[in-house]
Amino acid sequence: MAVAPRTGPLPGRPESYWMDSTGPTSYPPPAGDSEVDVVVVGGGIAGLATAWEVARDGRTVAVLEADRIAAGVTGYTTAKLTSLHTLVYEELRRTRGPEAAHLYARSQQEAVEHVAAVSTELGIDCQLERAPAYTYTVRPEETDKLRAEAEAAREAGLPAEYTEITGLPFDVAGAVRVDDQAQFHPRAYLLALAEDLCARGGVIHERTRVTGLREGSPCKVTTESGHTVTAKSVVVATHYPVFDRALLFARLSAQRELVVAAPLAPGQDPGGMYITQDEGKRSVRTAPYGDDGGRLLIVTGEGFTPGTGDAAAGFRALDTWMRERFDVAETAYRWAAQDNSVTDGVPMVGPFHPGARNTYVATGFGGWGMSGGIMAGRLLARLIRGEKSPWADLYDPRRLLSTLREAPALLSQQAEVAKHFVGDRLRTSHVDSVDEIPPGSGAVVRVEGRRCAVHRDESGALHAVSARCTHLGCLVAFNEAETTWECPCHGSRFGTDGEVLQGPATRPLEPRELPDS
Repeated sequence: MAVAPRTGPLPGRPESYWMDSTGPTSYPPPAGDSEVDVVVVGGGIAGLATAWEVARDGRTVAVLEADRIAAGVTGYTTAKLTSLHTLVYEELRRTRGPEAAHLYARSQQEAVEHVAAVSTELGIDCQLERAPAYTYTVRPEETDKLRAEAEAAREAGLPAEYTEITGLPFDVAGAVRVDDQAQFHPRAYLLALAEDLCARGGVIHERTRVTGLREGSPCKVTTESGHTVTAKSVVVATHYPVFDRALLFARLSAQRELVVAAPLAPGQDPGGMYITQDEGKRSVRTAPYGDDGGRLLIVTGEGFTPGTGDAAAGFRALDTWMRERFDVAETAYRWAAQDNSVTDGVPMVGPFHPGARNTYVATGFGGWGMSGGIMAGRLLARLIRGEKSPWADLYDPRRLLSTLREAPALLSQQAEVAKHFVGDRLRTSHVDSVDEIPPGSGAVVRVEGRRCAVHRDESGALHAVSARCTHLGCLVAFNEAETTWECPCHGSRFGTDGEVLQGPATRPLEPRELPDS
């Protein structure tokens, strides 16, 4: 098996397979003010699932998406649809009790089954395949944790078992296995869901960034273009909430993970979905590829906080790991996904904040947004129609911070944010002069007393914007592999022209003039 080079061009084409294998969307922005029963801000899996459930209830709904639907986090996921979430059940059983673990398992597994049922109901061809899910380790000293997880997952109601046998082409020390899980093509599923949503009277507006929210009866959201949408209820499903009134950002941490994908040799499919925390995390699955029954191997890992990692080195390391273990052809794709985790390990889905009036939020899926997003849509639809889900309290964003359970993670996270917010400012400059920036790269430079984020493109032209993130003012850093500016505090991402690519920021980085530019 060939090993990827450690220098030179990065492996694969810089695109997500899910994006490349589906057509574009083109839903128009609003032409004026409007009024609906429910506004959903965000067109990823949580937002579209919520909107579809609401429309099926007979309510009018509008989805407002800053870019294109199913083209953000959802378009760059690994797309495992499972209730086995690494080592969540033993942790839940220990910190919140067996009933919490049971509710988590039930809510996530029902989401898996719901996707299968809706796919059948609507005739969606989304490559849905049933497969076992595994959490594994290659380290013998970690097997006790997996035995405990298998027991906790089984107690929570899942058909979990501990095993030392998998379909991987290398030995493992142990694994938790849960059968009858699923993997699918997330965009194929969601684009079909969007079409059915519109057929039910729903409205989708793309390229429509929401910049304001007024809560009340009714609520009003304001878009970047100045249009307003009035609604009885508002759902904020923007991955990282774009409004900070709930201060949820203090309990959320962003993580960016890299993905490589390559055609797999015939007969080499490992027959399942796999994940391990070993080696900085590795996730493995396959997908149908081509018209001849081929399979695409999809490997995820090399996670880092946005604005802090070396993505180029990460892509090469991940590609090397894949090639050392699997018989694959030339790497076809590389991409990156970003998700947020909550300090207590459980997503926040429900009323936006303690004083919320008809506003709801869905965030913090911790890398499990496929089942989590579907679960969120069903839970929020029930809350909007005045019902309470059995697991509403488990996911309620208003749940109290547990000092013993959550405070250490919260303090560690905020210390990291403070390190960047204060420490990055203590440095005189990231480089001394724009002359030091090579083509294709970028750096933060002090220019006439102000820090500028300066990118030099491959032709040598310079592009300068403010280096201060428009969310809370942390300094951005350059991701050379993806040609983006990233905020290490809360994960906002910007293009080299300052355009917002990913929130919580809603305003672009301001342009800057360079002397003699």
